[in-house]
Amino acid sequence: MADWVQFKTNWLRPFLFFGNNWISLIGGALTTASALVLTGFWVVAFFGHSGSSNPYLGIVFDLILPGLFLLGLMIIPIGVLRRRSLLRAAGSLPTIYPEVDFQDPVFRRGIDFVAIATFVNFVIVGAATYRGVAYMDTPNFCGQACHVMTPEWSAYPVSSHADVACTACHIAAGIPGFLYAKVNGTKQLLMIMAKDYPRPIMADNKIPPARTTCLNCHNGDANFGDRLQVETSYGDDENNSVTKTVVLLHVGGSDQFGHRSGIHGAHLSHIEYAATDSTNQTIPWIRKIGANGSIVEYRSSDSHGSANGPWRTMDCIDCHNRAAHSFDTPEKALNEEMTEGVPSSSLPFVHREGLALLKASYTSRLDAAEKIRAGIRRFYQSRYPAVWNARRPQIDRAATALVAIYDRNVFPFMKVTWGTHPNNIGHNAFPGCSRCHDGSHSAKNGKSIPNDCSVCHNLVAVEDPNPKQLTALGIQ
Repeated sequence: MADWVQFKTNWLRPFLFFGNNWISLIGGALTTASALVLTGFWVVAFFGHSGSSNPYLGIVFDLILPGLFLLGLMIIPIGVLRRRSLLRAAGSLPTIYPEVDFQDPVFRRGIDFVAIATFVNFVIVGAATYRGVAYMDTPNFCGQACHVMTPEWSAYPVSSHADVACTACHIAAGIPGFLYAKVNGTKQLLMIMAKDYPRPIMADNKIPPARTTCLNCHNGDANFGDRLQVETSYGDDENNSVTKTVVLLHVGGSDQFGHRSGIHGAHLSHIEYAATDSTNQTIPWIRKIGANGSIVEYRSSDSHGSANGPWRTMDCIDCHNRAAHSFDTPEKALNEEMTEGVPSSSLPFVHREGLALLKASYTSRLDAAEKIRAGIRRFYQSRYPAVWNARRPQIDRAATALVAIYDRNVFPFMKVTWGTHPNNIGHNAFPGCSRCHDGSHSAKNGKSIPNDCSVCHNLVAVEDPNPKQLTALGIQ
């Protein structure tokens, strides 16, 4: 009891006396409000109703709010020391500090000030935190707040998932995914602050499994049947000769009776693989696990020894790996834009010259824009002056379209260029399907993974100027 009396007389009373100043009171209110918001968040998060799985929650709740809490704690002694110094200078230091008395109007006003300021700060900090977290859940924040995400942000608005929030695909559901996202988001922030981040930024198997993301919206067992795909290409001759390739894709799936067919159906089984690179482009070892637990292992003829990489269970993302951030090859991008009409295929050699300008090396996007515009104009000025004089607006639109293609796909400051991010759908521009279906993956029983084209698609027409099948269907 004597210790409590001594503590109250020598420490508590002086602290409350000197602490009754506007600086310390503001610090106390800030600390209390921050503590209330943090406590509320921890309680909500503990019961699994956090309302958001945004990785940048870690910035707010692990850095900013604790920072405000500590700032308030630092302000309190600053106010105490300041008031003590002023009273000492004025010779007004009391010899006996007043009792803690709620009937004392001076002390009561201080308590009232702290209570009111705490409530106001709680409302402000809580509202700001909620709005901040809500903003950080938006694609705009993910793509534009961090300049290192510029390549991904450029590809996102034109993807088939442009209306899906980034967090829906990049963060697994549940508390483990939420906690991992918080830690990872904070780590990414520190990397950006230190300017120590990878260039380019690769997925490297960081995306959660499809069962926790893709399958929340898509039915993995749906039967899509066959789909007709038409690709238009342009030649490098003066007339930019048009040809079309028509492919009937056996997408397939699983029907109501559980029968599997086509591309999707063949991959609905439990398949695992081990790759030798982080982008999963080289896959020497594959194994298929049957419903009865049987395992059939396939090994590439180029591989030696056992798998030396981690085994990964194949899912949607292994083929649909660029579902929201797809980067084109220059040929594909230019063909698609010319099919839309700009650059106009009526401009002589526009495909050849445009492709050469897109593939050239540039130091920056600004450098590329200037040289692409200058290059296409110079070509028509020197080689086709009549076309230049008669169709200059059309040539300028072609130049603008070429710059736009480059800007969507090449980002020198992040070391993203043509082909940096492979797209595993198909097997023309990147290995894709041929990573496994190359005819060289064989099991011990001599059975090989098929590489017969007709298993996945039928080539209806190949680089045909006028496919009769499209005419018969009324497509052209």
